[in-house]
Amino acid sequence: MVIAVASQKGGVGKTSSTISLAAGLARKGKHVLLIDIDSQANSSKVLLPNYPQIQKHQTVFATILERSPLPTHQTSVPNLEIVPSHILLSNTDVELTTAIDHREERLKKELDAAKGRYDYVFIDCPPTLSWLTINAFTAADRVIVVVSPGYFELDSIVQISKTIKDVRGYFNPSLELAGLLFTMSDPTVNSKTSLQILRQTYTSSVVNTVIPRNTDLRDAHFQKQDIFAFNPKSPAALAYTKLINELFHV
Repeated sequence: MVIAVASQKGGVGKTSSTISLAAGLARKGKHVLLIDIDSQANSSKVLLPNYPQIQKHQTVFATILERSPLPTHQTSVPNLEIVPSHILLSNTDVELTTAIDHREERLKKELDAAKGRYDYVFIDCPPTLSWLTINAFTAADRVIVVVSPGYFELDSIVQISKTIKDVRGYFNPSLELAGLLFTMSDPTVNSKTSLQILRQTYTSSVVNTVIPRNTDLRDAHFQKQDIFAFNPKSPAALAYTKLINELFHV
């Protein structure tokens, strides 16, 4: 199964969720690949201790721009491999905008050749709706949309839902929404109201599991660890374990 993890805004817990889902499934014995197509490369920086030494041709840049096979690297987590990102990926949208030869399928073509080796593939999308995101949605079976509390965060769902619909219509008719994942939840009125509006507006699409705001996630990433290695009994680790059970039944 190929799952794209997406959001239109940054800072909503998208990368933390991608890392936690991938690492959690890997720690349950599943063979997992994480593809980082966010040019900020935060997933890559957390999971690859030697990331600063990795060259451009060893990243997903080579797949998207040079049409090379996916360059996979073993992470610090057993059973979890990663295709790292590169800062220059931020410039690829210009090239893909002017390309005319299946620009939406560059990731899918190479992933189709490799995904048989894995139980799950997660794609950490950029926090924008771009040709990179379209590449991810074209290659994916399902999309998890990450949403945090706030008016603008909720408003962004409309546009990302339209993108999913467009990709389904033009490039990937089997694409499904896995669910809207509410993250960074806390006891504030803003958070409670946001979740209430989300569940009222998108009743059947909201994932039951809610991810709490938890400084352990930030501290884990600062230590270049996933949440299960850093503090497996933390509220975030327990929530992501519950989410894995809900979405993947493992």
